[in-house]
Amino acid sequence: MSPTAPTDRPLARRMWQALEAYHGFIYFAPEADTEYIGVGLDAGMMGYFASRSAAMGAVNAEVVIATFFNFEPDHVRSVIPEAWRRADPSTVLAARLRAVDAGLRRMLGDLIDGDQLVRAAELARRAADVCRPEGRPLYAGHRDLPWPAAPHLALWHAVTLLREFRGDGHIAALTADGVSGIEALVLHGASGAVPSSVLQATRRWSDDDWAAAVDGLRSRGWIDADGGLTGAGRLHRDGVEGRTDVLAAAPWAALGDEGCTELMATGKTLSRALMAAGALPGR
Repeated sequence: MSPTAPTDRPLARRMWQALEAYHGFIYFAPEADTEYIGVGLDAGMMGYFASRSAAMGAVNAEVVIATFFNFEPDHVRSVIPEAWRRADPSTVLAARLRAVDAGLRRMLGDLIDGDQLVRAAELARRAADVCRPEGRPLYAGHRDLPWPAAPHLALWHAVTLLREFRGDGHIAALTADGVSGIEALVLHGASGAVPSSVLQATRRWSDDDWAAAVDGLRSRGWIDADGGLTGAGRLHRDGVEGRTDVLAAAPWAALGDEGCTELMATGKTLSRALMAAGALPGR
């Protein structure tokens, strides 16, 4: 995530990049593991899978596999539905929101009570309210949750809605091109944006599975002999990213240029503060 994305990128992508850290910090915050352990979950991936899917209810592993898209299926099955035997979704969601509150208070300091953040929460909610739920399961689940009263939590909820809305559309674009979850990771790694080793390890794919996905993409002409993207592979990737931007454009069009400019500026300010506090390790 870069809070200073080039202005030649589509507006929907620039808005996502400006705001992503405000949502994404929760996947790295120590407060999250503390809260999840406190309600009976294991730290790490059990807490992650349960907390992000809880908005959809006590869904089975196959729903999590489908909506999260790129995790090794048996790894998901190892913690879902066990997580729901330990804590119901409402308990997990409450724990997640407590972690968000504690994490933001720790990292943002005085920014958390500023008028700029209050205004950003209002703008982000206006944008999120425009999104429609059809074909967007993770967005739809979160859309049904109550809005937090505190502005910093309302902003987090709005950014979460906008982020899941975009993510659901991204998966739709990949699926339309016949790309599986592991293949999407291989292509992402081949682009050079994130090391392939990191993507493989964090999504728990075996070396054999990874090699098979590379071979399949190479047979489609998208991966070259050195593991990088070919021209055709880059064309595919650019097409998916472009369709994702189009599918994510509605809330920003409704907010208008002035509203987007104001929200983006505040998002960058908050992102810089979060990054300086170590919100996203390694970035």
